[in-house]
Amino acid sequence: MIQAQTATALAAPMHPIHFQGRSSAPAPHTATQCSTCNLREICLPCGFSGAEMGQLDELVYTRRVVKRGEALYRSGDKFHAIYAVRSGFFKTTQTLEDGREQVTGFLMAGEILGMDGIGPDEHGCNAVALEDSQVCVIPYARIEHLSRQMPGMQRQFHKMMSREIVRDHGVMLLLGSMRAEERLAAFLLNLSQRFTARGYSASEFNLRMTRDEIGSYLGLKLETISRLFSRFHDETLISVRQKSVRILNVAGLHKVMGRRFN
Repeated sequence: MIQAQTATALAAPMHPIHFQGRSSAPAPHTATQCSTCNLREICLPCGFSGAEMGQLDELVYTRRVVKRGEALYRSGDKFHAIYAVRSGFFKTTQTLEDGREQVTGFLMAGEILGMDGIGPDEHGCNAVALEDSQVCVIPYARIEHLSRQMPGMQRQFHKMMSREIVRDHGVMLLLGSMRAEERLAAFLLNLSQRFTARGYSASEFNLRMTRDEIGSYLGLKLETISRLFSRFHDETLISVRQKSVRILNVAGLHKVMGRRFN
């Protein structure tokens, strides 16, 4: 039961607006409105009425393009906004005391970045684009303002925060209770679930991250990740061609995790 919850949990990081290396002057509101965005069912918790969805259109300040390898924000940066990934892929990382970089998450379209900064008022990790990406900038002051106007807004925002907590808890379970092969199986099944929720193929997708980054996230050495990919390939659980992965046996991956697939 814990393993099943873990794979699912992994699906699931006002003030003047802040742009690193750019002017903070107000920009034209060019973002697609939340009420008409095709990612709203993934990005926002459900439960808003039609009128409330109209008010939510005030949330997004603008969009920001983040090129591959660029940081959306870095650890220690002042917290001003959260970011909804509209397209692309990000990794979040923390720098350990010995200088090594630890990957703490991978986020795709419809998921939220930046919540780590709400409490301490500064970001505690780095968010780096793994491919050319675009985010919707949501100033935290606007969330606070709408929460006072819309009684349900605060509740829905708490649901978003809860989703992040569940995901982080799932990662801790993954690293603390699963064998190496179970971790990789859970990781692949989780990606499959997340791509499916966005209307993409559940069985075939490209990995935006390197195997070294996967290993860092799963708490495994690069050699172990490479060996497990080869093993899963040899056992016809998956087919691997460079960064392209095709899941051939979903039930088999569930069996690796020690649970039955219905």
